[in-house]
Amino acid sequence: SVIMENIGFAALLPMKGHSERVKNKNIRNFAGKPLFTYVLDTLRKCKYVTDVYVDTDSKEIVQLIRRYYEDVQIIERPERLCGDMVSMNDIIKYDIAQIGTKYYLQTHATNPLLKSDTLDAACVMFIEGMDRYDSAFSVNKLQTRLYDADGSAVNHNPDILQRTQDLSPLYEENSNFYIFSTESFQRRNARIGEKPMMMEMSKLESVDIDEEQDFILAEQLYQAFYLGMKGRGE
Repeated sequence: SVIMENIGFAALLPMKGHSERVKNKNIRNFAGKPLFTYVLDTLRKCKYVTDVYVDTDSKEIVQLIRRYYEDVQIIERPERLCGDMVSMNDIIKYDIAQIGTKYYLQTHATNPLLKSDTLDAACVMFIEGMDRYDSAFSVNKLQTRLYDADGSAVNHNPDILQRTQDLSPLYEENSNFYIFSTESFQRRNARIGEKPMMMEMSKLESVDIDEEQDFILAEQLYQAFYLGMKGRGE
């Protein structure tokens, strides 16, 4: 793409050592390798990612990164940004100040099925859409009957029982990737800007590991689909 010539993205991968719901999930064995290696391998294959940065508060993660990768750069998280209650936007703000580039792509180690082709396509869509959007994030399309906490219908009329495929879709932020510029981030101190573009992903690829059952599901999907595809040469 001519429009993408000389445009590069710094990839940000924040990884804390402690995780509340799945113990040590970022470094846990996933189909034979530490979980974080899957997303790092994906980022390093991306055509438009020029540099990969891991932001971490864990000496163990630092040692593992250095064992597996020579070209991944490490940002050691300062004490004031450590802990479970720190906003991801505050961590990204710190990282941007250390790196000082124009465009960023942020993802998580908990997205092992994410593909480099998807990220490359997202980078192109973001750059081509900059006259209308200032940032982008990945979503899953929901066309199902939803209710709020008190049992009230959110997106449908229970008396009509409309077919789910005819419902107006809602979109779920799936935490797979965020794309933004330094300029758009600084306007709101947020990775999702004032005029974000939603990028729909496949349900399979967008599996995000939050809980133990997510870890089991993602590993099974990886072994069934991704290893199977590699075995068939796809």
